[in-house]
Amino acid sequence: MLDNCRLALFCSIKCPGELILKLFDLAKELRDREVGVISGFHAPMDKECFDILLRGKGPIAWCPARSIEGMRLKPEYKKAILEKRLFILSPFIENKRRMSAQMAEKRNDAVATLAERLFVAYASPGGKIEHLCRFVVTTGKPIYTFESSHTQNLLNLGAEVATIDEIASVGGRSQ
Repeated sequence: MLDNCRLALFCSIKCPGELILKLFDLAKELRDREVGVISGFHAPMDKECFDILLRGKGPIAWCPARSIEGMRLKPEYKKAILEKRLFILSPFIENKRRMSAQMAEKRNDAVATLAERLFVAYASPGGKIEHLCRFVVTTGKPIYTFESSHTQNLLNLGAEVATIDEIASVGGRSQ
């Protein structure tokens, strides 16, 4: 299952409106093409993408920044698990039930490590996602983003602009 979720999805908590619309379109394309996605799905836009992806048939790997022991799941999550489309994994032991910034950072590192490629819709300048991207670039893993003045910091780091078709084909079942 995890082998099918090779595209990591990241977005900082505050995302410019111009990029929100592009990210909705991307999430729909990823859903329709059954592209496997891995993410923490914690930031507001990540959560929206998670909801869109759940309405599809593609695989999803969800990495919450807490232990999964005793986690309460919505019925739609349980359904996707039973369909073997949703896989929940966490690098945290059972006594870590409350998320912290440090745990989110560790989770993001794990997601980036497990993924083959990253798509970063937006990274706040100087923020944690930008910091993660600085490290990922040194590993040689490709990072994709949208063409926008709001993503210039990512482009300066070495992220590539890709069309929705190019991003959706990364790790998709059509390959």
